[in-house]
Amino acid sequence: MSTGGTLAEALDAGPVPLDGGLSNQLEAQGCDLSDALWSARLLAAAPEQIEAAHLAYLRAGARVLITASYQATFEGFARYGIDRAGAEALLARSVRLARRAADTARRTGPGRESWVAASVGPYGAMLADGSEYRGRYGLGVRELERFHRPRVAALAAAGPDALALETVPDVDEAEALVRVAEETGVPYWLSYSVAGGRTRAGQPLEEAFAVAAGRDGVLAVGVNCCNPEEAREAVELAVAVTGRPAVVYPNSGEGWDAGARRWTGRGTFDPGRVRAWARAGARLVGGCCRVGPEQVAELAGRLEA
Repeated sequence: MSTGGTLAEALDAGPVPLDGGLSNQLEAQGCDLSDALWSARLLAAAPEQIEAAHLAYLRAGARVLITASYQATFEGFARYGIDRAGAEALLARSVRLARRAADTARRTGPGRESWVAASVGPYGAMLADGSEYRGRYGLGVRELERFHRPRVAALAAAGPDALALETVPDVDEAEALVRVAEETGVPYWLSYSVAGGRTRAGQPLEEAFAVAAGRDGVLAVGVNCCNPEEAREAVELAVAVTGRPAVVYPNSGEGWDAGARRWTGRGTFDPGRVRAWARAGARLVGGCCRVGPEQVAELAGRLEA
């Protein structure tokens, strides 16, 4: 766990900058992320690259690191011949690498607290076919609970400061994730990927955010990996529905072509929007896919100003 105050205490004091896209920073470092495990492959193949990427964001001004476990699942690792014990060790390593980067940054810049959030991606991320941008996998809440519970338990046991239930495409999966997270006693945030003012599965955001209302362990509720232009309205609604701080970390504004496995369109991420997000109630603020250290540095600087 963090050696200083809690993340919840930091959020009470004001907005806290998150990191940016881990995958784009790893690619900038020369890593190949072309297979189905994405950045999770490097937990076994090149853990030093993950630690270096985390450190790049801390040096840019991020104070919360999201681990390289978004696409790390028992099922995904099993396809690569990694057994259950090995998968548990890699999940724990994802937390340890982020913690080590935070410790390194603290030694070189004492007095600046940081926290580690263990990423819990949606079921669709394990499928590696873009399903996380659609949801509605044909599974019920109980089935999704059974899928997520072992991984969430393994990540919680590794001692993160929070769980990041992120890029959630629909209400059923959010319900399953929140139930499982509540079992661990670890604080968590819930963030949906949205489009056109609705979840990726097409549900109203009021219904989606209400899943977290009244939950004991929730730190923040909001959106990630969405178009930046949708962020402010979603933040306002999340705060209004839940009475909790909002979390917001949009992607660059480009679109993901799952078939071609590439980004399309142009980037529209503007760190200048951060003050509007904060005024709307956002307390965890950063970037997702294709948002790098330079943009996080500008965002963090605007928050501090």
